[in-house]
Amino acid sequence: MSYTGPDFDPPPNPRSRRRPLTVAVAALVCGGLLGWGVYAATGGTDDDGAGARTEGSPSAPSRTPSQPASPSAGDTEGSGDTEGGGDEESPASRAPSASAPAAAGPLKGKVVVIDPGHNPANFRHTAEINRQVDVGTHRKECDTTGTSTDDGYAEAEFTLDVAHRMRAILQKQGATVKLTQDRDRPYGPCVDERARIGNAAKADAVVSIHADGSGAGNRGFHVILPGSVHEGEADTRAIVGPSSELGARIAGSFVRVTGTAPSNYIGGGTGLVTRKDLGGLNLSTVPKVFIECGNMRDGKDAALLTSAAWRQKAAQGVSEGIVSFLRG
Repeated sequence: MSYTGPDFDPPPNPRSRRRPLTVAVAALVCGGLLGWGVYAATGGTDDDGAGARTEGSPSAPSRTPSQPASPSAGDTEGSGDTEGGGDEESPASRAPSASAPAAAGPLKGKVVVIDPGHNPANFRHTAEINRQVDVGTHRKECDTTGTSTDDGYAEAEFTLDVAHRMRAILQKQGATVKLTQDRDRPYGPCVDERARIGNAAKADAVVSIHADGSGAGNRGFHVILPGSVHEGEADTRAIVGPSSELGARIAGSFVRVTGTAPSNYIGGGTGLVTRKDLGGLNLSTVPKVFIECGNMRDGKDAALLTSAAWRQKAAQGVSEGIVSFLRG
């Protein structure tokens, strides 16, 4: 996806003495990057996603064909398995999106909302998803189809698969988990409704799962943080700090668990990017971030994203960052 435009903000300078929170966030990410360096040096994840499974890795086979999504040229939020897109079903993949009873655990009483980007059926509802909605700073499309790999593995399938895996992990930790969509609606929800779902749940943390559609050669993940916005219906001032901490913890855990490097094309190697144009962030009143887990349009990243074993690691990495944030 493209990050051009006046609403894009580069990551803040980690050396600024006027922003102690930024320094703390940078320290968290640096710790994660150090972990990645050690991991890679000792033979971490290779390009085909091989590696030992983490606890909770699924074993049930699955083939869920769907029409490949056409690559999106622009947008994360408005931005699984198709044939050739994976070999295993995610844990609890048939469970409803409504929050399930939480188990006893360290996150008992905590609410986590997982927002799987896009919807596998969006391509059937182009008129509906092209409808303009208010995101505070401007109006934009309700949603988009998302991107896909060159082989047709749709971003919307990827995001649902990772969301299912995360739900299973976090429920074992005692959290109450809700998904914004679980293939249980014809399209969407629209980006403004996705924000409202997290707000209505009074979520302690919300993470929107995505995969990028950048050019070949652009590799790695990045976490998108909300910028400070106070315009129209948008007011992120209260959540900028906690969202930055949530994003930094997720970035650190992601490099440690997956062995994947931060983006080499955005974020200056930090794995963190700030944006003010995303309705899912602008309209949130609870801590929320987006994560682009990799670039579907790059062959090496696509090999990871289409690996069920790597998706389990991705889910574990994001989940461990959430757990770290919620436990303080």
